[in-house]
Amino acid sequence: MSELKQTELKAGGSKVGIRRDGREAAVQYLFQLDHQGFETQAPDADFWRLRSTSSDADKQQPPPIAPKARAFAESLVKGVCENRNEIDALIVRFTQNYQLQRLAAVDRSILRMSVYELVFSTDAPPAVAINEGIEIAKRFGSEESGRFVNGLLDRIRKEVPRGPTLPVGGESAQKTLS
Repeated sequence: MSELKQTELKAGGSKVGIRRDGREAAVQYLFQLDHQGFETQAPDADFWRLRSTSSDADKQQPPPIAPKARAFAESLVKGVCENRNEIDALIVRFTQNYQLQRLAAVDRSILRMSVYELVFSTDAPPAVAINEGIEIAKRFGSEESGRFVNGLLDRIRKEVPRGPTLPVGGESAQKTLS
């Protein structure tokens, strides 16, 4: 999509543009948390300030994130943090022969957010959660990230129940995840 069309989408406040901005911000914050040890669950004022400023005077400053996108990002981060153990268990289960820490940090952050949306949230249809994860992986990850994220999320979608049917915590959650 051209830069002009992205700007038009953002200016028009379309749900797609707002939610993509929120997902991208969530991935960026999850990436930060991954390196800091998940000590907090909500992006702080410094994160939002840094995200909306440029350190290079020659670059145009990105517009501040829309309030709805910010709220969506914060809800995604909170959901991932609250379900991180179960999310990580699913990622490990479906990335056969990989340790979680061996995955690229950006891919790990994208997968955490996407698995949360795919399994623990009923806010977006599974196809949307998968496609958004793929597109964000293509933008922020390596050349192979999009295919990797696609394959993993599709396998999870086929084998793991979604939403309220998946228990959180306790013995029954372990049975579902094993």
